[in-house]
This record gives sequence, structure tokens and C-alpha cells, in this order.
Amino acid sequence: MRKFSICHVVSEATPFAKTGGLADVSSGLCRYLGARGHDVRLFLPLYRRIREDDLPLTPLAGVEAASIGFGDREYDFEIATTPLPDSDDVLVHLVDCPALFDRESLYTDAEDEHLRFALLSRAAVETCQRLAWAPDVFHVNDWHTGLLPLYLRTVYGWDELLARSRTLLTIHNIGYQGVFSADTLAELGFAVERHNLDRSDLAGGVVNFLKTGLLHADALSTVSRTYAEEIQTPEFGMGLEGILRRRRADLTGIVNGVDYGDWNPEKDPLIPRSYSAADLSGKTAAKRDLLEDFGLPVDPAVPLFGIVSRLTGQKGFELLREILPPLLGRYPMQLVVLGTGERDLETWFQRLRDTFPDQVAVYRGYSNELAHRIEAGADLFLMPSRYEPCGLNQMYSLRYGTVPIVRRTGGLADTVEPFDPVTGSGTGFVFDAFEPRALLAALLEALSVWKMPTAWAQLVQNGMAQDFSWDRQGREYEELFDSMLAAAPVEAEPETVGGDEPAGDASPPRRPQP
Repeated sequence: MRKFSICHVVSEATPFAKTGGLADVSSGLCRYLGARGHDVRLFLPLYRRIREDDLPLTPLAGVEAASIGFGDREYDFEIATTPLPDSDDVLVHLVDCPALFDRESLYTDAEDEHLRFALLSRAAVETCQRLAWAPDVFHVNDWHTGLLPLYLRTVYGWDELLARSRTLLTIHNIGYQGVFSADTLAELGFAVERHNLDRSDLAGGVVNFLKTGLLHADALSTVSRTYAEEIQTPEFGMGLEGILRRRRADLTGIVNGVDYGDWNPEKDPLIPRSYSAADLSGKTAAKRDLLEDFGLPVDPAVPLFGIVSRLTGQKGFELLREILPPLLGRYPMQLVVLGTGERDLETWFQRLRDTFPDQVAVYRGYSNELAHRIEAGADLFLMPSRYEPCGLNQMYSLRYGTVPIVRRTGGLADTVEPFDPVTGSGTGFVFDAFEPRALLAALLEALSVWKMPTAWAQLVQNGMAQDFSWDRQGREYEELFDSMLAAAPVEAEPETVGGDEPAGDASPPRRPQP
């Protein structure tokens, strides 16, 4: 496999800034690619929380006092660099623009939100120009960097340095698209590029960052094979299914990798005792420790269910409202919940705790340490998602010997195999229909197998034997990069999105000259 130069542009990355799995995936993939000898440089904003961490940052020579204009506003930026922890020569390039990124939170409702991430995309490209570094691939992620492929075709189309660079857009969650008023086009630099944007969006008075990326990136990927199929349907495509069906030949599903350096019970410093598939005594200790800390009765014969999640409609916990109280009243079972989100779900779990104080414990918020302890201490892990592009917790659970109960959707379908007590094959419990009765059937099946020690032991061993490491999943990205670079460049064709009219009046050359 040839060695690639990769400019990875993303809105968050572990350990610098994180709101979800995107951060873990970005760092894990870059770390893997760096270890394989590829030239990887990771760009993300220098948010206030990163600055407050007091990291050792080095100014990047050649990018001092740079500036980018958006309409009548000029934004100065520099690049501060720091190594990606636990990586081989991967540099993180933090875009230092206090006017846009020195804020309380990573994402905001401010009127300049569109400019914050447009600047991230353009700063990454202009840094490459100043360094005279021509990436083989610009790997952009989600809506925040969705404009970069079009910027390469237009604003920077004159630069022969980047003429052979290809763009890959990865969709981590199609539910977030970055939709802004079409009044921002002039600021964004697309006043004379309206023909490159979706007509139906412009007629509706909006510009959609993610859709723009889908129209102009050379290749598309998403974070599981099943999700790649699902987002081509009206149920899961969130209005973008039409363009994804037309670009299906350019769309690849690759299951996210897991960083077993952070999530591995054999060397996890956040759990009471390490353990392995050969010796599960540490898991028993983790369960006892977790129950004692929450003040729940300790009984090894009682199964402990765990939840670590954002409490939102996507995650499917509404299915529990009807079925969980009767189950808790009938069966000896316990539940520990770690999460925050929608107020009605938070309130419901708290009421459940108040009704069943010896069976239910709830921690409102997020704690990385507690997340590790729940993965280790729980016997089963609940993920009844309405949709799940990939999901990471089910893969963490498998490695920790914690049996997942999941809905067959997205990455959950690709990573959890239904258990068969007769053959002893499978790694968890899976249900199909998004309805309480289907989840209830899966829970009852799990409680039944729990009472079968030999079958349960086999189920746990099956899960712990799974390998979703970046050493496995990362190779698929290498193969994708290789195929992208082997393909001859093609001119963009007009797309029909959201109607029968083509998305553009005309299609520009692949690299227009000034």
C-alpha cells in the first residue's frame, strides 16, 4: 500500500474537544494512519476549552498573521500545533481565531456560526498552500467542513498545487446538516457560485453545508455499511436520500474503529481491577464496586443493566416507558443510567429511580470514569436506538464482556450478532421493530439466557473475542484512499436534489482557472 498525505479537517477530536463519538473516531483514525507511515495532519478549531487546558502549543511557521475575508469582515488567524497523544508523528493544527472560537461551547446559536466553520475549512486549505503541502486527500467530516470541497473547486481552483488533491466527506450523523440562510452566500464567497448550490435550497432561502459537500466531494463515506444503505431511504435520509441514491457508487460504509488503548478491561486504569476473557474476577469486582457506590444491594445473581448515552429521541429510550416499570416490578434486575439530554427523559429516569430505589440508580450528566465503570460493571448494555449511524458503546461493551441489547439499525446491525443458545453463536440480543413489544421480547430473552450459566458464559466469551480495532477498520480507509487516487478525475455533473430540476445551471470544470 502506498503512503498518503492526508489533511483531516474536523470540528472536534479527542482529547482536545469532544461532544460525542466523532471526536474519538477522528483521533483514532489519524493515530492509526500515522502509525502506518502516512503523513497525517489534523485540523480543528482552537476552542476556548483547549486554550484553558494550557497545552504546549507551538506556532506554525509560515502561518503568522494570516487572514481570510468573509464579505466585509476580515478574520485573522494563526495555527498552533501540538502532537496528537499516543501517535506517531501526527500533528494537530489548531486554528487560532479568537474572534470566532473563543466561546463557552464548541457549537453555538450565534449569528456567525456559519462563518466559524467556513473559516475552519478555508484555514486548512490556506495553511496547506502556505506550507506548499499538497495533500493527496482532504478528509472532511460532517456539515462543519462540508464547504471545503466546493472551496477547492472555486475559491482555490486556480492553485495547481492542489489540482490533484481529492476530497472525501464522511457522514457521521446525517441528522445534523448545517442549514443557514441563503443571505449568507455573499459572506461565504459564493455570490457568483449559486449555480454550484442546490436550486431547491436556494428557492427555499437556505444553504445546506452538508448537502453542498455531498454534491462536490469526490467520494463519500459513512460510519457503517448498514447506515450507508439506510440513508438512501426516506426514513433515514433526512431529505438527502435522493442525492445519496444518485451517488451510491461513490458512497462507502466503513464501521468505526475502537481505540482499545482507552477501552480495554485488561489495562483500564479507571476500573477497580483489570480483567480478561480468561479471568473475569475483575468484572465481578467492578459490578460490586459500582453497586456499592450507588447504594444498590449487591447480589451476583441479579443482572445489572447499564446505559451510557445522550438522553434524546434518537436513542430510543421512549420504548422503555411502557415496559420497564412492570419488568422491574416482576423480575430481580437492576439498572444504572449515566446520561443527560431531553428534560422529559431525564425526569422519567429520575422518577423510575424514586419508584424503584433498590433497583435503579441515575447519574445526570457525563463522567468518563463512570462510563468506564458502567461498561465494566454492568452485565448487559441497553442501546434501543431509533437510528444509530455506527455507535461505539456496543463495541466497548463487547470488549468488556457486557452483553449489548440493540435495535437492528445502522452500526448496531453491523457489530452485534443475535445470540443463539442452541448453537452458542452470537454476541448480543437484537430486535427489529421500533416498538415497545419488540424491545420487551429482547429483554425477556436476555433475562432467560441469564439464567443459563453455560450459555451466558459462551455469550460473554463471544463478545470479548470480537475485534473492532483501528488495525482492522483503518485498512478499509486506506483502500478507499487508494481507490480515490487511482480513479481519473471527472467533471462534476448537475445533480437533481429535492425535485426534478438540476442542482446547478451549469457544471464548472474540475479545477477552474481564474
